[in-house]
Amino acid sequence: MKKILVLDDVASLRNAVEKSLKQQGFSVVAAGNGADGLILVEESKPDLVLTDAVMPGLDGHSLCRVLKRKPQTKHIPVVIMTGELVEEKDIVAGLDGGADDYVIKPFTMKVLLARIRAVLRRYEERPAANKETLKKLGIELDPARREVKVGGKKVSLARKEFDVLALLLSSQGRVLSANYLLETVWGYDLADYNDPHTIETHISGLRKKLGGKASKHIVNVRGAGYKLED
Repeated sequence: MKKILVLDDVASLRNAVEKSLKQQGFSVVAAGNGADGLILVEESKPDLVLTDAVMPGLDGHSLCRVLKRKPQTKHIPVVIMTGELVEEKDIVAGLDGGADDYVIKPFTMKVLLARIRAVLRRYEERPAANKETLKKLGIELDPARREVKVGGKKVSLARKEFDVLALLLSSQGRVLSANYLLETVWGYDLADYNDPHTIETHISGLRKKLGGKASKHIVNVRGAGYKLED
């Protein structure tokens, strides 16, 4: 039984999420703020943290950064719930802080459960990493160290940005559809979730971080997907 820590200062939403998760066989611990959440992480050792972005005191983004900095908690996946008016830059900042996924309010419990299961699958079923360093178009990607360099300079990428870039590099010249990326990188079941905006946000963040000539090699093929080209 997987244990989920649910953090939200709105009791009605927190209770509804807790009820749905329990009905699906999850063990649940819950709190209304980030400070209590940190204590519960230490005490209950959850398999995943589901946190609201905006809470009094320690908010969800700050909580995520704290967890990802600590060696003993950095392995715990974090999914952030946020309002529908959130800007792209806020999502990118959260992903940079180590968040594994975002769920935009209002959401259905079916979508939330699909996101949680997909994140847990990614952590449980990681295939053996290809140890070969990829060097293409001025980009150097080391899968073993999960490091990226552009023009010899290290570039810090969020987890999913790294995974998307690795797939594009290893599939140079091939068009990868948004659905393929959602299935391969995120592990989503397309019957439950197939929103291409998830891909658009990560591609946008990836281009900004690669910068200059490197970013221009990631091409959007209208109506088809994305590819890495010379």
